[in-house]
This record gives sequence, structure tokens and C-alpha cells, in this order.
Amino acid sequence: MGLIKLLFNDPLTFVLLAVPLLYSIIVHELAHGWVAYAMGDPTAKSQGRLTLNPLKHLDPIGTAMLFIFGFGWAKPVPVHLGYVRNARLGLILVSSAGIVANTLFAFLAVLLLQLFAPSPEGSLATLLYFLAQINIMLASFNLIPIPPLDGSKILMGFLPEGLQDTLSRLEPYGFFIIIGLLYLGALDPVIRFFRWLILGLMSLLIA
Repeated sequence: MGLIKLLFNDPLTFVLLAVPLLYSIIVHELAHGWVAYAMGDPTAKSQGRLTLNPLKHLDPIGTAMLFIFGFGWAKPVPVHLGYVRNARLGLILVSSAGIVANTLFAFLAVLLLQLFAPSPEGSLATLLYFLAQINIMLASFNLIPIPPLDGSKILMGFLPEGLQDTLSRLEPYGFFIIIGLLYLGALDPVIRFFRWLILGLMSLLIA
């Protein structure tokens, strides 16, 4: 169900879903910028992107997709690894940052839900549930190794330069490849696998 339809049918659920979804996407991009900055790349900071202000991150098409289809994106935080001493390590760490941030958000949400056990109820519990599910999904989706998703850049960090170039050439077509594979359901097992890994890690930490 698109968020616009949800807005009219159930305004409270709309707010409880839209707000964590929006900020989960923003935090994902913000994490890339912060790690790049910590490694010596000032690009995101100089462009005012190291902020939680959504107006600095919203992408018109990504926002429209979010409200129409319930899934969208923010403007990618600019990163220039030329500033980073070890560009290969920088690629791996910067690309992993958004996934790690989403996983940590999901972990904290689940931990808080556990504290409310055995029967969490009310708007706060609903918000935490949505926050956990959204961040697990974002982390799982971004682990897919197809450009321009983060998983492909993490993979590039471990590949020799020739294979890096081969994978990077797919990036102009990556969005269409991903949409096509999603439509065919071909990515469902991959997303479920990454989701299983993330949930398993979270279970170990909570236990």
C-alpha cells in the first residue's frame, strides 16, 4: 500500500510508518558521510550534508516513490575517496556504514521492544516495530551486490581492479536491473538470506 493511500485510510499508522522510514533512509546516507569524513574526506561536510535536516537529503523522485509505493531513497551523500589514504579500505568502510547504521537502529528498536515484554502495546511499540522492520529491510536490500547498492561497493573493495571496473560498468543500468529482478521475484531469496543473517546476529547480541 502506498503511503498516500495509507494517509487517508489510517493517518496514525501513516505517521508511525512514514517518519521512521524517512529518517532511516536519511541516517543510512548520513552514516556514509560521517565515515568518509572520519577517514579524511570533507566533501559531505562542506556541502552541508552531515545533518539530520531532511530538506538537505530529500530527493524529489525518491520522495515521490516513497509516498506512492512505500519505498524510496534520499540523495546519495557525496563521497570522494581521493581524500582517503587507503581508498580500497575507504570504499569498504564507507559503503558498509549505512548498512551498519540501519542494523544498529533495528537492534536498538528490538532491544527496547524486549524491555517492554511480554506484551508491548500502544503507539510507541508500533513505532519501534516499524523502526526495526524498516531498518532490517533497508540493511538487507542494500547488501545486494548489484550497483549502485552498497553491497556492490563492498564487493568492489575486495576485487582486483579489472573486476572492479567490470562491476562498475553495470552502474548506469543497475537501477533497471534491480527493478526487473524485484518484479520477477528473483531477489526475494537474496533479501531473505541477508535478513536471516541480520536477525541471527541481532539474536546473538540480545541473548
